[in-house]
Amino acid sequence: MRRPSPRRSSRRLAALTALALLLPLTAACGDSSGGGSGPIKIGLITSLTGNYAPLGSEDKKAVELAVEQVNAKGGIHGRKIEIVFRDDKTQPDQAVLALNAIKRDVDAVIGPVFSNSALAAEPIAQRDKIPYLSLAPATEQVEPIKSYVFVTPALSAMYAERYLQYFQHEKITKIAVAHDSKSGYAVAGHRSTLRLAAKYGVQVVKDESYETTTGDFSPIFTRIKDSGAQAFLFWGTGAPGVTVTKQYVASGVRIPLMLTASQASTLWLKPVGAAAEGITVQSAIGVVGDHLPAGPQKQIIDQLAGPFRQKHGYAPPQFAQDGYSAALLLFEALRKAGGTDGEKVQKALETMDLITPNGRFRYSATDHSGLGPEYISVNTVKNGQFIPTDWAREQLAKTVAGG
Repeated sequence: MRRPSPRRSSRRLAALTALALLLPLTAACGDSSGGGSGPIKIGLITSLTGNYAPLGSEDKKAVELAVEQVNAKGGIHGRKIEIVFRDDKTQPDQAVLALNAIKRDVDAVIGPVFSNSALAAEPIAQRDKIPYLSLAPATEQVEPIKSYVFVTPALSAMYAERYLQYFQHEKITKIAVAHDSKSGYAVAGHRSTLRLAAKYGVQVVKDESYETTTGDFSPIFTRIKDSGAQAFLFWGTGAPGVTVTKQYVASGVRIPLMLTASQASTLWLKPVGAAAEGITVQSAIGVVGDHLPAGPQKQIIDQLAGPFRQKHGYAPPQFAQDGYSAALLLFEALRKAGGTDGEKVQKALETMDLITPNGRFRYSATDHSGLGPEYISVNTVKNGQFIPTDWAREQLAKTVAGG
């Protein structure tokens, strides 16, 4: 799954970053090809109530910030951006209802954050040819390719591969895995882990499943304890990530616990508290932006992080990185398309090459995820903060230096 990350000239990289940095600050240009003089309407469908409301609310904050920034300088082609919000209530059927309710009133759609909702809604966007940027990382959204559907977070498969790369470096050859059988994100990540493990010399010695409503993970701990595993990779989102961490630490099992990027926020850190110390957690590159060397990637991360922290009092978590990145990608596609024509916006997305807080996106006609595993960090929690491991710090430095 890993795609090569070719080195580009520093001049090219600087130009791309300058473009991304200026997008939210572009003055009205009065382009007659903008397709109208009224506002450009973007639908945002995400979980504002239900189990994933804490995640969806962060997406909402970040998209709102991006829109405030672009509108403060005149919008795109002289037209302001207007967000049309809809709540999917963390339910796939509600995501379908939401998209059907707004599809005739918006020029493009961002969302949802819940993978099951995203998988339910995307066929409508594809059928009705609505440019659609998903905030969910389930691999099935873009495999096979659907021409109008694009993904903003790194795919589940990319998170799986990044951990396997880390395991190979750490000489971890045997792992236990548990996944939420009701989560599209976890199912895709689990499947990719099994498919890619042998490539990195890793054997899955214990394979467990659970459901989102599981409240007691001790039976799983008992089964993995004497499995010979050197690490325990947990695929899940929301409340199970908090529950499993607390119970795992209390259980006394000595196998290192490995969590994915769905736990890379204060939504996990705060309720877990001291139990988070020493746990390994993945994240998008933007979450650990403070640890990156100065340069184009850090600049675009800071463009989000500074105003977000000032506005909300804390650093933008994983989900805010996704929302803001989706907005930048859509702004650039609208600019390149010269307006809101759906086919032109879709083609603009397929030729996208843009640095965002999530990394450098290179969408194409055959790749609607745009990110490789090199933009994922593997972190350790220290004093309540996500700190890149030495391996991740070295890998990320190479990534941002090479573009």
